[in-house]
Amino acid sequence: MTPLEAGLTGIGALFALMILRTPVAFAMLLVGYFGLWILEGTRAAGAVMLTESYSTVSNYNLIVVPMFILLGNIASVAGFSRALYDAAFAWVGRFKGGLASSSVLGCAVFSAVSGSSVATAVTIGKVALPEMKRLGYGDALSTGAIAAGGTLGFLIPPSTGFVLYAILTEESIGRLFMAGILPGLLLMGLFMGTIWLIATLNPKAGPRGEPVSAGEKFRLLGRAGPLMGIIAVSIGGIYAGVFTPVEASAIGAGLVLLLAIAMRAIDWTGFKSAVLETLKTSAMLYMIVIGANVLNPFLAVTHIPETLGNAMVGFGLGPYGTLVMIIAAYVVLGMFLDGLSMLVVTIPIVFPVIQELGFDPIWFGVVAVIVIEMGMITPPVGLNVFVVKGVAQDVPMTTVFKGVLPFLFAMILALLLIIIFPQIATLIPDSMFG
Repeated sequence: MTPLEAGLTGIGALFALMILRTPVAFAMLLVGYFGLWILEGTRAAGAVMLTESYSTVSNYNLIVVPMFILLGNIASVAGFSRALYDAAFAWVGRFKGGLASSSVLGCAVFSAVSGSSVATAVTIGKVALPEMKRLGYGDALSTGAIAAGGTLGFLIPPSTGFVLYAILTEESIGRLFMAGILPGLLLMGLFMGTIWLIATLNPKAGPRGEPVSAGEKFRLLGRAGPLMGIIAVSIGGIYAGVFTPVEASAIGAGLVLLLAIAMRAIDWTGFKSAVLETLKTSAMLYMIVIGANVLNPFLAVTHIPETLGNAMVGFGLGPYGTLVMIIAAYVVLGMFLDGLSMLVVTIPIVFPVIQELGFDPIWFGVVAVIVIEMGMITPPVGLNVFVVKGVAQDVPMTTVFKGVLPFLFAMILALLLIIIFPQIATLIPDSMFG
């Protein structure tokens, strides 16, 4: 068996294992280990397994994952997410579709705490969906807004997607975090514009909320202020160059814990629950990185990334034609794989092509994350759709998918704008890092 044949067989086996519901981390680990065993021998395969496992768990930069996850879990258990949502509703709730817009705004702010799409959708969904049902919102708009708004957790820093992309490509986590700010705000604005348009065309889908006095608005904003201040310190500290992303994650987690204790918003049971949930999620993400780092040497030996890159360039489509082909492949894969799985499986193959075409790797990180976000709300996998369905159990799955459709068009528009105007993604990191 030639290396190329072994590589193609390995990729086929990888997708077969994932279709059989094997966790993606172990699917990559098995294919990478046994692929190297066949091509390089037992000793080489064992050496890669040992060194990559050790280097991953001892990787200083990966500390941002458990720290930011802990930050989000403590904020959720302590009820700070409710304060964020109430403040957002007070300010935008009286507009057309205002409750749905405040849900998207709440998702955006909570994304800057948790860095997780699923955690954002669950946390805001539990608070917002009952309120939207009480005020007579259409099921499609309410569930669609939460599912789409939750995807912001994968784009707005601190994003686990950006952390994994940085580890896989050896790019700067800080630059990627900064690159996600303007696209995240753009996507949030487009989501809110989509809600306004739906509510304008069909007022029954998103009725206006009751007006809130100016005093009440500022009171609710003040309640959300401490958590927003922690977000500003964490992300603003990175932007100002005061501390690194790793330091920002630890400072953010420490501050939110102190805030929860000071406000008596968390007890021992809640703290233990937040820590255990953090350990589970972090272990899963660390295993995914280990699996990817074992799979990548196998792919390198088979020369598949190089062969695929030459084939793509050989089509003569030009840089942007090739980019469209890559994005189309991502869209198709997004219908069957969850976001993190797609990221770790495809980046080692696609990234060399992007470099050869001369695209900015930081800019492409933003493009890839947005396309992966689209996969989170597209059938038949649509992880965020299933998450929202779990919260709104009385809403049919078809209704939730129908509700996210307008938001998919908003994401396509955001993607086009970022491709046409790459400065949307590169302006802040270029101004910071030169």
